[in-house]
Parts: sequence; C-alpha cells; structure tokens
Amino acid sequence: MARIVCVHGVGQQVRGEDSLAGEWALALRDGMRRAGCAEAELPGAGEIRCMFYGDVFRPAGRRLAVGDPWLTAADATEFDHELLAAWWRGAAESDPRVVRPGARTLARTPGGVQAALRALSGSAFFAGLADRVMLSDLQQVRRYMTDPQVRPAVLDRVAAGVGGDTRVVVGHSLGSVVAYEALCAHPEWPVRALVTLGSPLGIRNLIFDRLVPAPALEGAGGVRGGWPGGVRSWVNVADAGDVVAMVKDLRPLFGGEVACYLVRNGSHAHDVRPYLTAAETGAAVAAGLATGPGE
Repeated sequence: MARIVCVHGVGQQVRGEDSLAGEWALALRDGMRRAGCAEAELPGAGEIRCMFYGDVFRPAGRRLAVGDPWLTAADATEFDHELLAAWWRGAAESDPRVVRPGARTLARTPGGVQAALRALSGSAFFAGLADRVMLSDLQQVRRYMTDPQVRPAVLDRVAAGVGGDTRVVVGHSLGSVVAYEALCAHPEWPVRALVTLGSPLGIRNLIFDRLVPAPALEGAGGVRGGWPGGVRSWVNVADAGDVVAMVKDLRPLFGGEVACYLVRNGSHAHDVRPYLTAAETGAAVAAGLATGPGE
C-alpha cells in the first residue's frame, strides 16, 4: 500500500487512477522540494496512490452518445442553485469584474440559475468553462452530499487504498470532503496527517452541516465538526481567490488545531497542481511522512 493516498475532486470522470497518480506525484514531489526536502526524502512513484472515484459520476455509454450529458439551467436543483449562488458571491468578492448578485437574480428559478452562470462565466475563476461543465460539477457535489448510494461508493474507493503503511491523505476540492469523512469513519487507520487543498468543508448548510458524522452542538448555539479520525495533524491550504474554498480558515468550525495557510496559485486558483507544488503542502506531507504510526 502507498504511504500517501490522494483523493481528487470533481470533473475527473473521464480520467483514471494511473493518469491522475502520475500528475499528482510529480507535482507533490516538487512541493516537497520547495519545502526543503532532499532528493532522498522524496517519495517514489509507488508510494503515492490516487484513489479514483470519478467513474461513479460517469454515465453509462450508449450508441452515438459522446461525453457528458448536456445539462441546462432547467436541470438545476435547489441544492445546485444554492451552491451556484455561493460561488457567485465568492467570485464577486474576489473579482471586481463580476457583478454582485441581487435578491431578484438569486430567485430559485431557471432564469436565476442562468443569470448566475452568465456572471460566473465572466469571472477570472470560471473563465472558459461552459455552462454544462459548471452544472456537471454542481451535480457531482450534490450527488455526493445527498445521494445515499453515491457517498458510500466513493468512500469505499478511498478505503480500498489505505493500508498499514499509509501516513498521509491529501484531498483536493470535493476530495477533501471525501478524505475527511473517510478518516472520521476509520479512526483505526494509521494515517497521521490530513492535507486539504481548495476545500469547501467550511461552506455551511450545503457542505459542513451535511457532513458525516454530523457536527456537534456546542455552547451558545455554536457547532463544531469532529476531528478526522486518528490523525495527528491537519493542514488546510487555500488560495485567496479560490471560490470553491470559500471559507479559508477552518479553525472556527473544526478547532484551533487545524493549521490553515493562504497561498497564491496564479491564474488557476483552484487547480490541484499549484496547490501540490506549494511549499506549504510539501512541508505538511513531509511532516506526516516523518511521523511514525505510534507517534
């Protein structure tokens, strides 16, 4: 089994284990170099494994069908619209070119969804993404968070890759939610470090409030998410302009033990590669690998 298990995010349904693992391993090794690791300390290709679940969201083929189904604004559910509206607000806060959403344009109607899609398509973050791609990504998040068959199927994929040698789990985007929930479900795992990149874990109502296990009530009406299993450290890395990682600081929701870092990924704020090559990510992974199973 691999010492490092990686969990990808949405939009990977036409990829696979090997293609993702090669990309992640190269970038992660670069990040560890940026953190000051010597060549001898870098993990080999066989020590990094990417657990693939994208095919869970890939529709079965049929004659003359090509690629993803053509989704339209009319296909958006209330969950999709609320997440789309959250992305819109986040994009407007970080990008002055994006018009701020108004009460009318956020009405739960296909027209409101289309208005949000138009606004986001003009943002630096979502530039170049077709409406159907954004809707497909929304659909994948919704299905994981709400479909009782999808969630366990995805979590089983991660569980199959964690073994006695695994010390670090790295999750990107929706994969950070998957990684968190998998670790919560398996406190017996020998994993000692969780690294979350571009994570939406802090989005209330749609993500945080739907986590399994459910966040616990605290005094004065507050809530607190559980600690992810038996890990000794949790490092969360977010780009300042990453709309998906709307809540950059997870400490108010998960506790002060979460180490949170802001990075700059350039024009690709949510792309996993600049997250992996960041020195902060490399240092977190290196620290996890240096931690023994009983430490």
